[in-house]
Amino acid sequence: MDEVIKVATNSNGSGDGQGLAQSILVIDDDKLMRLALAKILAASGYNVAQAANGDEGLRLYRSHRFDLVITDLIMPDKEGIQIIRELRKEDSGIRIIAMSAGGRGGATDYLKWARLMGAKQCLSKPIKREELLNAVTAVLAMP
Repeated sequence: MDEVIKVATNSNGSGDGQGLAQSILVIDDDKLMRLALAKILAASGYNVAQAANGDEGLRLYRSHRFDLVITDLIMPDKEGIQIIRELRKEDSGIRIIAMSAGGRGGATDYLKWARLMGAKQCLSKPIKREELLNAVTAVLAMP
């Protein structure tokens, strides 16, 4: 079974829906990257769920509509471009941040495709803390 770790943390610890932090789903097959992103986001007051692959990420999104999805683009089984396409088909208003370290085609090519498919922001790995938080803030502020 694929690993799924849920971190339900917000700034005030309440679960009553009032003052509840925005929710973010992080999809990445790289466990260390996924944990690092989740830690940064949770420490900044967001509710974070994690998925180790695209299929698990899609299942999680379908069971809980997140405010934002952050997905890696190069993963086994289901790549990020496929995830973006499926999520946009189900929810045209979904907010997505795509990230990539590249591959044979280089990060720039993958990130261009992600933008064309509907990602609101695209980040090249490695991602600095401030870069991540600035992108998340900007995308969550979008209508």
